[in-house]
Amino acid sequence: MLTPTPPRAVSNQPAQQSREPGHEPELADALADDGRVLDSEMLVRGHVWDIRRDRFAFGDTELVRDYMDHPGAVAVLAIDADDRVLLIQQYRHPIAHRDWEIPAGLMDVQGESGLRSAQRELAEEADLEAGRWDLLLDLFLSPGGTSEAMRVFLARDVSVVEHDYVRGEEEAELVPRWVPLDEVVAAVFAGRVQNAVTVSAVLAAHAARADGWRTLRDPELPWTAREASRGERSS
Repeated sequence: MLTPTPPRAVSNQPAQQSREPGHEPELADALADDGRVLDSEMLVRGHVWDIRRDRFAFGDTELVRDYMDHPGAVAVLAIDADDRVLLIQQYRHPIAHRDWEIPAGLMDVQGESGLRSAQRELAEEADLEAGRWDLLLDLFLSPGGTSEAMRVFLARDVSVVEHDYVRGEEEAELVPRWVPLDEVVAAVFAGRVQNAVTVSAVLAAHAARADGWRTLRDPELPWTAREASRGERSS
């Protein structure tokens, strides 16, 4: 049975970009003022995420879209003094692969910031802490089908840390490996590493390093993209 839920409030602020003919839009993802939600139903309540159906006004018509209501996630590209990146091989059931990833996890602790979540994930999955944190990337992983926003951090000055977390299920079989950044980039272009977050992070780090790390941002910047996402999981 479909369970109606109250529609999430949509901003009534003026459009941030003009659609006038001849206007060149700014090269920046912009919060949309259209797409007013008229009705929202939860189709599936999942353990981690939900499937939701929204009916919304779009121009002079109404549209219906189903999407994954996701809490958002963080990932950590940890790099050591020798420019080696920490990768973790993990079993992923939907793709029937053990793929190589960087440490990552859900924003599933109420009130926890993106940075604090990243620090927790690095400790839980890799037994590491870092003395220096920077914001590397913000991503929408599949904006046509999920509200998931991902924030990727760069962690440096890493060291071993003790904690009480016990890895279970798929995490119990994680295989860590330190790999030179240039070697991971080569693996990406050869098609041997295909995880989207890992690919994005290592290519971004490779470019940032070439620019003297000047493109890195404050790790505590407000995460407005996640806050604006549809659904209830990211709120």
